[in-house]
Amino acid sequence: MDKEIQSLFDNAKNIVFLTGAGVSTASNIPDYRSKNGLYATDTTGKPAEYYLSHACLVNEPDVFYTFVKENMYYPDAKPNVIHEKQAELTREGRASVITQNVDGLYGAADTKNLIEFHGNLYDVYCQKCHQRVDWHEYMQSDKHADCGGTLRPGIVLYDEGLNQAKVVNSVQLMEKADLVVIVGTSMRVYPFAGLLDYRNPGAKVIAVNQEKLNLGIDFKMIQEDATKFFSELKEVL
Repeated sequence: MDKEIQSLFDNAKNIVFLTGAGVSTASNIPDYRSKNGLYATDTTGKPAEYYLSHACLVNEPDVFYTFVKENMYYPDAKPNVIHEKQAELTREGRASVITQNVDGLYGAADTKNLIEFHGNLYDVYCQKCHQRVDWHEYMQSDKHADCGGTLRPGIVLYDEGLNQAKVVNSVQLMEKADLVVIVGTSMRVYPFAGLLDYRNPGAKVIAVNQEKLNLGIDFKMIQEDATKFFSELKEVL
């Protein structure tokens, strides 16, 4: 671990982690946009994003349900060292996590000050009566046993708006941050990527990613496996 990088973590009081699918690949959950990612495996000719769109949910609910059930849920996955180190910093009251991930692993790692920007797969509800339903029930059927309505996971689909409270809270965290750490994301998906525009002008920005990023701002690129980086990150006293 570079001493300069370690000292940034040691001295930071308000770290914000901006994270994406690359954080969970070490927990054996495939990412979306890499060569072997979820979006690269489709053979139907339709854009892969279609299957995670509001249009698919409304027009072809069976197709949506099958895709989500077969490709998105990994209930046996466990948090890895990236989740755990970040969660530890949040429990110390020195960090927050804003994640694009919907896999629930940050919650499993007991992360505090967590914003799941795009929701959570395990937060399932009925579109008809709006009752929350255990996700195990959703794995059996997308029809609500109580009212016959269609169940869906509480994630933000393409064509859908974001939870505005989460957006406001995320912007406020960025404005207070003295260190912004981007991990496991290409920062190409908006409006998540736009959070960088609201960063504290005095905040240092680090990116830990296998792929080199071009963010258009002054930042430190650490092009390596994030599990290696966080394994080497010493506990902050």
